[in-house]
Amino acid sequence: MTAKEKLQQIQSFTEKDLLKNILPYWIKYVPDNQNGGFYGRITNDQVIDHTAEKGAILNARILYTFSSAYRIYRNELYKAMADRAFNYIIKHFIDNQYGGIYWSVDYLGQPSDTKKQFYAIAFGIYALAEYYRISLNERALQEALNLFGIIEEMAFDTVNNGYIEALSRDWKPLNDMRLSAKDMNVAKSMNTHLHIIEAYTNLYRIHKDSLLHGKLINLYDIFRKTIVNPETHHLILFFDNEWKPKSDIVSYGHDIEASWLLLEAAEVSGDHERVNDAGRLAVKIVEAVYEGIDQEGGLQYEYEAGKGFISDREWWPQAEAVVGFLNVFRLTGNEKYLDSALKSCDIIKNHIIDYKNGEWFFRVDANGKPLWKEDKVGFWKCPYHNSRMAFEIKERMEKEDFGQRQ
Repeated sequence: MTAKEKLQQIQSFTEKDLLKNILPYWIKYVPDNQNGGFYGRITNDQVIDHTAEKGAILNARILYTFSSAYRIYRNELYKAMADRAFNYIIKHFIDNQYGGIYWSVDYLGQPSDTKKQFYAIAFGIYALAEYYRISLNERALQEALNLFGIIEEMAFDTVNNGYIEALSRDWKPLNDMRLSAKDMNVAKSMNTHLHIIEAYTNLYRIHKDSLLHGKLINLYDIFRKTIVNPETHHLILFFDNEWKPKSDIVSYGHDIEASWLLLEAAEVSGDHERVNDAGRLAVKIVEAVYEGIDQEGGLQYEYEAGKGFISDREWWPQAEAVVGFLNVFRLTGNEKYLDSALKSCDIIKNHIIDYKNGEWFFRVDANGKPLWKEDKVGFWKCPYHNSRMAFEIKERMEKEDFGQRQ
């Protein structure tokens, strides 16, 4: 196949999966018509947990996904889903007393876990900015700007730079700041910074403010100078408050996701020096990611010295691999990366998509067998990485320079 034919094959596959499988699943099964918003949990067997907590990450990612879907496809069903998500977040997740976003509410929409995880607040900004792009709803913009102000006031470390992980509902220190049970309890993490820069990038698209621009540039520089290991080009995952590394685990999915998000941040900022730097960095990160590619072309989850690879394939690194490989193909024109994107699509097509019940499996083992205990919908299983993959490919394919840079 020619490069053009390979690109067309990737776009055809991802767009069909998006429009026929991913988005219809969320429209059909996930709205909670009894208690409002969306169900917090649905199993792989399509069993709805009617009393599951509803997480901020899930709801923000639904808002982002259907706002983007409407912006690109102008389907009123997508707009209705975005409106539903926006209204629920405003009514139930915004803390009107102390500000910020609750980590979770119960199935009735009452506050449940009220801690202020700045990762979740960043996703609120990301989603609200995307919703503003389709609605011009001033409440969405104002709430996004309020959340930006809260992150800068409450999370920004004026002494050591960067952003802390979490505080209590009323902005007091927490003994446990972990994002999830598998994370380290440290002051600062790559993951929170990655999604703050992602959020600030989307907010800057709609709000060209000098303070925001400076914070966006500062975040890029934190990644460039501190988070990206200059020797291995992998991301360092966890740090103490003074930026001393606390982990040597390699997360391949985050690596390849960051490779294109950092370039996007630089491009949206308009800083040409950093755009050029981010392009070179993207290629180096993706080259390092090849360490985690298995024999079939799938992206393994993690590597830890002394323990080896976690060879399970989670759904989201496969989606990020497609975008990351295509991004460096755009930068270099080297078909090696295009072929890797095709292989990632094959992994998704052959192992990750649930052709019986819809959407994607959360995780499959090294042999491609679904791990059935994982949920189809949950705190972390959202229509975000896989739908965004399709959005990115469609929009990139429409750029005349795609795959032409040398």
